[in-house]
This record gives sequence, C-alpha cells and structure tokens, in this order.
Amino acid sequence: MPQIQLSPAQRKEQRALAHHLDPVVMIGSDGLTPAVQKETDAALGAHGLIKVRVLSDDRTKREDIFHRLADQLGAAPIQHIGKLLVLWRPIEAKERTPDEERMPGPRDVKVLKYSKRGGQRPEVRTLRVLGNQRLTPGGQVKRAKPRQASIKKRSQT
Repeated sequence: MPQIQLSPAQRKEQRALAHHLDPVVMIGSDGLTPAVQKETDAALGAHGLIKVRVLSDDRTKREDIFHRLADQLGAAPIQHIGKLLVLWRPIEAKERTPDEERMPGPRDVKVLKYSKRGGQRPEVRTLRVLGNQRLTPGGQVKRAKPRQASIKKRSQT
C-alpha cells in the first residue's frame, strides 16, 4: 500500500496537531517486527495521528523504519525529529448497527435525602430516570430541556 502524499500546508497542520501527543508505539532494539507493525496499524486505525518512538541510535535505520512504516501501512509520513516519528492516516468511518443508534434507556439512580435532624440516617430512594429526563441537584426528576443553540447557529440553519 503506497504512502499518502500531503502538501506542505497539510503536513504543517498535522505537525501542529501532533505536538502535544505522547508516543503510542515504541520500537526497541529488534527493529520493525510484525508485532510492531500490527500495533502501529491498530494505533493508526484508532487515533489517526500517532507518534512512534524508536530507541535506536542509528539515524539511517530510523529513517528506513519511518518510510517502511508509511509505505506498508498506507500512512503519510509527517515528521521525523530525533527519535520520534509522526504518522497520519485518515480514520475510516465505521458502520453503525441499528442497536448503536438507539437512545439511552432508563437507568436507576439512588438518591439520598438527609434528615434535618442530625442523628438520623438518610432516606435512600431509587428513582428510574428515562432517556428524556434528568435528575436535579435536589433529587427531583425533570424532563430534559432541548439543547439551546446559539442565535448565530440558528440563523445558519
């Protein structure tokens, strides 16, 4: 699978997004093994943009690993700086099953009501909260209000 080619502006944007990331995959002294490739592929599928740390001191070996990973996994080589490699591959949209599109069902919530007199135990009630309801800080169940959109967003739709 050939590596993805990006324009310098796209590469710069991806570098900026990767700045705060921690390395997800570490490549040790054994180099690029099938297990490391599989783990890198899984990380790219889950995150899209990842950092890989290579513990080797040989720069040409690191450069070779960088380009081999990009070629074999169909990713874009973003940056190679020191012992860190940054790779990017777009995340594939996963298909949703009908069960995943359902709204959340009812849930049971325990509510403690403390007595005004200090020495008594609190009253414990179990309330069923439906998907369109919410629990107030006072322990009452209220129907959830629709989310308010800003005036700017309402005018755009």
